[in-house]
Amino acid sequence: MFKRILLKLSGESLAGESKQGIDTQRLADYARQVKEIAQKGVQIGIVIGGGNIFRGLSGAQQGYDRVKGDQMGMLATVINALALKSAFDAINQPSRVLTSIRMQPIGEYYSHDKAIRLLEEGTVVILAGGTGSPYFTTDTGSSLRALEIKADVMLKGTRVDGIYTADPEKDPTATKFTEITYDEVIRRGLKVMDMTAIVMCRDNGLPIYVFNMDQSGNLAKVINGEQIGTLVKP
Repeated sequence: MFKRILLKLSGESLAGESKQGIDTQRLADYARQVKEIAQKGVQIGIVIGGGNIFRGLSGAQQGYDRVKGDQMGMLATVINALALKSAFDAINQPSRVLTSIRMQPIGEYYSHDKAIRLLEEGTVVILAGGTGSPYFTTDTGSSLRALEIKADVMLKGTRVDGIYTADPEKDPTATKFTEITYDEVIRRGLKVMDMTAIVMCRDNGLPIYVFNMDQSGNLAKVINGEQIGTLVKP
């Protein structure tokens, strides 16, 4: 069983069937799944995207200034982080929001020493605001934070059950990988995470496990070693 994980959640998944905003039932289910493994002693850091509210790159394509667009995206991740913390509070799961930019009293300013201390105390740490800099996605923010907190693995919870040869939502002939190397992901141009994140994980030996977080109970299955997704490794 993994001792410490970085769980990457997508903002789009948080939106549920509505495709935007926050689905409270999905939010509550995520919180319950996280609490289940926290009670087993797993230390959990979480990075959540903001695409259900605003995506900086999409804004730039529509004429927004890229820097301001990315800053708006960072704030969207903070909104999702606060929502997730509220869901944890409702089920008495200790959690803290650490932000990459100073936003007291909304969240505490991130430092990896503080994050590790909280993790060791059994607190779920929600890492908001991405890297704090424009031109970096929350995928890259996830790989950076995972390395900083010395996570054993990055778990990427999505709405699909792993990595396929093509987008399974568009290509019914797509086949699923059980395991794949970083270099194969890069060679095939698979849209697992952005290339900056993939290369960072590869160069630092951080494994990535992609699975369907939207099916309740799957997070515990991953922690228990069940093969339900795709492992990206050297």
